[in-house]
Amino acid sequence: MLRATQIEKSYGKLAVLKGIDLEIRKGEIVAIVGASGAGKSTLLHILGTLDSPDKGKVFIHDKDVFSQSAKNLAAFRNKSLGFVFQFHNLLPEFSALENVIIPGLIGKKDERKIRQRGEELLKMLGLEDRIHHKPSELSGGEQQRTAVARAMINAPDLILADEPSGNLDSKNAEDLHRLFFQLRQETGQTFIIVTHNEHLSEMADRRIELKDGVITKIEEPKIS
Repeated sequence: MLRATQIEKSYGKLAVLKGIDLEIRKGEIVAIVGASGAGKSTLLHILGTLDSPDKGKVFIHDKDVFSQSAKNLAAFRNKSLGFVFQFHNLLPEFSALENVIIPGLIGKKDERKIRQRGEELLKMLGLEDRIHHKPSELSGGEQQRTAVARAMINAPDLILADEPSGNLDSKNAEDLHRLFFQLRQETGQTFIIVTHNEHLSEMADRRIELKDGVITKIEEPKIS
């Protein structure tokens, strides 16, 4: 469902990605691993269209995503991609539900329906008693589950996560990891996860290892 060919990215004279070729199949959970500075987050941001490559192409469902206008690319990103970050990126003045439905409102979906869907997602993620709480009233694990619900609100084909458990204690991290696999089973969504968490990367269908801006190893799927 995703294919990247010869992705290169530099910042000034620093070459961060040096010709990445990558394919992700629908329904996979893929972990991208490597030392700090290997280019993992840069690659994730390009795959998620948050940044553009200097060279190379990214295809999602055979669409050359960077061939679109900026307006169409933003609409595609809102509809087809979901994002989960290490520090949640929740807006402090809004409730959990209000944070979750923001991508749906940006996508100009019916507010009543999107609120109903947001409540369903929060309940599914065990947050039925936190729907109207603001981020400051939520634990770290609850904030991250809220961020996951926000990533899912538009039913995207692909969810990209950048160190999603990096700011959680071991129990909440384990709960989040299991949640990804539960969601994949229930929704068939595809996950690309940048992580330093060894346990999460071992759970994934495949591990892709980056070093100095190149892929040094791809471990084949554990489940066909």
